[in-house]
Amino acid sequence: MAQVNITLSQEEVLQVLAGNRDEAFKYLAERILNQIMLVESAEQLGAERHERTSERHDYRNGSRERVLNTRIGTLELELPRHRNQPFHTMLFDNYQRSEASLIATMVQMVIDGVSTRKVSNVVEKLCGTSFSKSGISELCKKLDAEIEAFKTRPLDMVDAPFLMVDATYFKARENHKIVSKAFMVALVIKTDGTREIAGFDIFDKEDDVSWQAFFKDLKSRGLTNVDMVISDAHKSILNAVVHTYSNAAWQRCQVHFVRNILNYTPAKYQAGLKVELRNMFNALTINEARSLRDEIINDYAPVAEKAMQTLDDGFEDAMTVMQLPPHMRIKLRSSNMIERLNREFKRRSQVVQIFPNPESILRLMGAVAVEYNDSLSTKHRVFSDKTYETIRVEIIPKLKEIASCQQSLLDAA
Repeated sequence: MAQVNITLSQEEVLQVLAGNRDEAFKYLAERILNQIMLVESAEQLGAERHERTSERHDYRNGSRERVLNTRIGTLELELPRHRNQPFHTMLFDNYQRSEASLIATMVQMVIDGVSTRKVSNVVEKLCGTSFSKSGISELCKKLDAEIEAFKTRPLDMVDAPFLMVDATYFKARENHKIVSKAFMVALVIKTDGTREIAGFDIFDKEDDVSWQAFFKDLKSRGLTNVDMVISDAHKSILNAVVHTYSNAAWQRCQVHFVRNILNYTPAKYQAGLKVELRNMFNALTINEARSLRDEIINDYAPVAEKAMQTLDDGFEDAMTVMQLPPHMRIKLRSSNMIERLNREFKRRSQVVQIFPNPESILRLMGAVAVEYNDSLSTKHRVFSDKTYETIRVEIIPKLKEIASCQQSLLDAA
């Protein structure tokens, strides 16, 4: 770039020195940046103002106002205009990068659970300009394309032997009312032992229609074969498994199962029963676990009959995982992997409390899910390639038998 010369008259210097310091800096910055753009304009045109030369490429066509938000305030600049080719300035190229970084930072603050009002206050202090709550909300909509691309992406696995699903609820305004919405999420463990968020979506409630739609979307995007589904005992999930992945065995989440049992147990017996249930789940063989189950039922039936009926009815579904190698059982006997993500959803939503609309739930929670999925790439694999080969040959046929038995019992219920 050519040399830039800034000339101030004595009167201008006195005015600058006598006035407010911030205003003085703004005035000087505006003069300097306007002069830089005039030099850039001359270089692009190939001629100075009123200069006649054979190297001229274009002609001046006035100017227009352009504001630039900086730490010393908002600068009002005169952007040159050219007749044929648009004027380009390094100044605003840099500004656009900074603006993009600022927007990305604001959006990340919202994702991290900072309220839009607080974001606006922080930006005003840092940059000397303000963004309204609605303005920041509009900026957050820039996430939509990225989230939709992740949500609808083709799944790069044909086989993911283990599928874990769950739903958590958020409140949102819809049709001038506050309603509760179910945010469903699916995590898969692929044949190489790595984990991935396979999908998420928002529904009015957890029912047969919504869960089947969620599962069918996973299948249509490439998740065609599943051998075991881990979830809580929601009836609609079981129906969706049967209709979508009929060969998949169901593992009832043991954590939820224990809660269901303890709900029907008098408080003074809960601590002791919880220990005995843990020992039962940690049994090395299914026969040992069944023996411990029978002992627990005999001991507690007189004081917690409904709890023991719950244990007896749900035991086999909660022990599907016993078919797997012992070192895999702890990770796959509950939906804890996805529960950690649900806790993160809740933590990020605490500031929002009530979402302005259902779409904003999908936007924010979808961004959290994408972020969580990125972190999964650094996690240890659940099993090795060698272990999966054993699972494929020896265990998956047994899981198919369990799936057939579970489906028969569900049909008979």
